[in-house]
Amino acid sequence: MVFSGHLATHTPVLELILRMGMALIFGGIIGLERELKHRPAGLRTNMMVALAAATFTLLAGELISESAQSVGLIKIDPLRLMNAVITGVAFLGAGAIIRGGEGVTGLTTGASLWMSGAVGVACGGGYYVIAVLATVFAVLVLYVISLLERRLRGPRSD
Repeated sequence: MVFSGHLATHTPVLELILRMGMALIFGGIIGLERELKHRPAGLRTNMMVALAAATFTLLAGELISESAQSVGLIKIDPLRLMNAVITGVAFLGAGAIIRGGEGVTGLTTGASLWMSGAVGVACGGGYYVIAVLATVFAVLVLYVISLLERRLRGPRSD
């Protein structure tokens, strides 16, 4: 398929803005906790991951629409898109994980990036309820469970 260089899309521009904007907001919400804890992948990184995932999802939808119009019947496999985004985000998340003398660090940061990617795909696909629910659950895990873990550990002696 040759790139046609269209300026217009099959998705209305306001819908594109909404989907990409929601990906930025939700990725930012997830990244805020990492930022407040001064982790390597914080607010901007999670926002960029969510935006990239939404953009790839939107581009795939546009390419599918364009192909279907020019070719006719087309088989769509959305799992290929998911696989590509998951692999790319997992690569970033793996870079945040560090194994050192005190054990492994960065697992939650890596998982946050992965979640931001998933939320970005949901926003890009227009699955807003899934994106909202995933963000709410991620915030619960990152904030509430973090508080619970500190309470369970009790005061530190170091």
